[in-house]
Parts: sequence; C-alpha cells; structure tokens
Amino acid sequence: MTEARQAEHREHLLSGLVAAAFTPMMNDGSLDLGRIPAVCNFVLGQGAGGLFLCGSTGESPSLTVDERMAVSEAYIEAGAGRVPTVVHVGHNSLTDARTLAAHAQKVGADAIALVPPSYFSIGSIAGLVNCLKDVADAAPDMPLYYYHIPRLTGVGLRMVDLLEQADEALPSLAGLKFSSFEFDDLLCCIRHGQRRYNVLFGSDEMLLAGLSMGAAGAVGSTFNFMGPYYRRVIDALGGGDLQQAQEHQLVATRMVHQILKHGGHNAIKAAMAVMGEDCGPPRLPWKALSGEAVIAMREELLDEG
Repeated sequence: MTEARQAEHREHLLSGLVAAAFTPMMNDGSLDLGRIPAVCNFVLGQGAGGLFLCGSTGESPSLTVDERMAVSEAYIEAGAGRVPTVVHVGHNSLTDARTLAAHAQKVGADAIALVPPSYFSIGSIAGLVNCLKDVADAAPDMPLYYYHIPRLTGVGLRMVDLLEQADEALPSLAGLKFSSFEFDDLLCCIRHGQRRYNVLFGSDEMLLAGLSMGAAGAVGSTFNFMGPYYRRVIDALGGGDLQQAQEHQLVATRMVHQILKHGGHNAIKAAMAVMGEDCGPPRLPWKALSGEAVIAMREELLDEG
C-alpha cells in the first residue's frame, strides 16, 4: 500500500456509533438474506455512522465462509455507500480469512477487521503481526482493523505494543476495535503516534468511559436498536456536560443489564426484535429465548422508559 493510499485511508476514519450488525436467520437456522435491507434501513435510522459485519454479534463463528460472504455482500448492497462498512474476516484458518478478505475488497467494503486464530494460541506480538500481515496481503488496498477481544480469543497482549510494531510492519493497519477493559492500554493506543490510529471502543454499557479516554467512536450490538440513547451520551459529552452524559449512559446501561438478565447474544438478538427489526433466532449453540422471557424483557424495557 502506497503512502498516499495510507493517508487517504486515515482521512476517512470511523467515528460515532458503528453498529455490529446481526445476521438475520429463519426459524430453522438458515440465512434470511431478504430481511437485510429492512434491517439495514432501521439501523441507519437509529443514527449509526457505520456497520461492522459478521463479527460476534453477526455470529460469524457459526457461519460458513460462503454464508459470511453472502451476508457481507447483502449488507454492502443494502447500505449503498451511505455509511462505511467494515467486514470482519477473522477465522482460525488463515487461508479462509484471506478468502474472506479478498471477497470483502471485491464487493466494495470500506475496511476489513479480524480476530487472530485462537485455537492455537498466539503468545507474542511478532506472531500476531505475522498473522495479520498474512491476511492483509490478500486485500492490499483495504484498511485493516485488529479486533482486540481477549476474553474470547485468549490473546491478551498489549495493543500499544502491536501499534509500535505496526508502524513499520503493517502499513494497512488503520486502527483497533478495542473490546477490553484495560483502559491504560486503551489510552496509550489512542495517543500513540499523535493519534495515528483510529481506535474504537467495544463496550456499549461503558461507552462514556471509552469516549472519555479519547476513542473516536465505538462498535456495539445494542447500537442497532438503542442508537438515540447513545447519541444523547455523545452529544452531552461533546457539549461539555459530563453529568448529563453520565445520566444518559446510566439509562442505556440499565437497559443493557435488563436485556442481559435473560442471556447473552440470544437475549440481545431478541431485544432487536422487541425494539427494532426482527432478525430471527440465533443459531446453535445459542438457543432462542422462550416466549415468556421475551414478554418479560419487553415489560422490563418499558419500565426503564
């Protein structure tokens, strides 16, 4: 990637709320690509400034390579260039990750992101850089985001150490999705190289904390259907009213807690049906919530306002 191309990428940074998109599914667990245009329109109407496709929220570990390509292609078509689109291409097989990266570039994604292989652990920055470079080489014109989520990948390396190596070894690295709570490392990453990298935070219920550290924005699953709540946090903080930002964050955080009382990803996907557009059930190993749980969730969210 040329220096001019790198500079162009860094002029078009992700910011604000980047929605981690759901993968719509039929009751039998098959893809429901026909729902994607309506889902996409709803999410963008919530104020999302970007889409993050086929990540954890999109159930990418439970999808085949062909399914992941179909989902990303359908969202990119539905989005029609209205907001930047990042396609997550991480895979335990780097060969499959390269296939996904090349496809994302071909169909018009704005960037790719990836988690590292996690079955065989990566214990060094040098090993991580080698894996990222291997995938990046398959999509040489694409900005690359590293998806740092150590509680799932087991890769708990300091990200500022990665950025120091990437300055020379990974010219396509544009930034991080930082889904960890080591705020000292987050701050160092944000400030590294005079804010050279586009660092996005990855915890909805702690959005204010990430923004206060200087993150450019955040990637989150509840941004799909709670965008206005989080916009109030951003606007209050931008207006210098920290107390008001805290109050808005508290409302959103309580709502997230009400959702997570009923499960994990399955509860969040059910909340999308309650508050937004129905994306169907999750795929195994997740199980759909019972009808009783969905009714209880709806009532609890109404009580929260």
